[in-house]
Amino acid sequence: MSSNETDLRDEKPQFVLPLVVRIERDAPPSRTDALETAARAVLEILTDDRSLGEGEWAQVMTDWQDARIRKVVRRARGAEWRRASAPPGITVTGTEAEVRVFPPVPLDGWPKELAKLQVSGTDLDDPAAPGPVPDGAAVLWFSPELDMSAGKAMAQAGHGAQLLWWAMTDADRKTWREAGFPLAVRTAAADAWPGLTTSGLPVVRDAGFTEIAPGSCTVVSAFPHRA
Repeated sequence: MSSNETDLRDEKPQFVLPLVVRIERDAPPSRTDALETAARAVLEILTDDRSLGEGEWAQVMTDWQDARIRKVVRRARGAEWRRASAPPGITVTGTEAEVRVFPPVPLDGWPKELAKLQVSGTDLDDPAAPGPVPDGAAVLWFSPELDMSAGKAMAQAGHGAQLLWWAMTDADRKTWREAGFPLAVRTAAADAWPGLTTSGLPVVRDAGFTEIAPGSCTVVSAFPHRA
């Protein structure tokens, strides 16, 4: 994206895509499952009928995508999670994770049910190393050089999935959607990362609002994986 395009995006009204991850104190999801579920949640709202054509979310989805593509992940548990299920949105489940995604809102216009939810405290771990990438799944390759909270990484996974969706042909989109958006989040090998970032695949470059330096390459998206 050129500097002029970036400037034009900055001049437009700014929106944020809210995502809420359920993190119960005694049963938190694994980190990789949460990242993968967040990525699929973004794809689900991008392709939902309410986001397309004359759908009720279509205009705000367009306005959001015309400006900077911001996503913010907050956490909820117990009664917080039940309240977060009240505003219109889509709940996506993984193996353990539950993530609810909502249509974009102005930066300072979060629904009251979500406004008080915390951004911090989304540190998650993987009890075991993720298994092999399933055949036919997209792969969101994360940088081996950056340390991000789970919430930040979930937002980056969503960016990676969105950029990949934009880069796909209509035929590939149809196939991927009909399969349920199979995808895997994995950390790239250190020696493979430079080649991935210059491969021509979609690359997420962070705006630098939180945690990491502006322009940092966080995710490279590839589709499909063949075993």
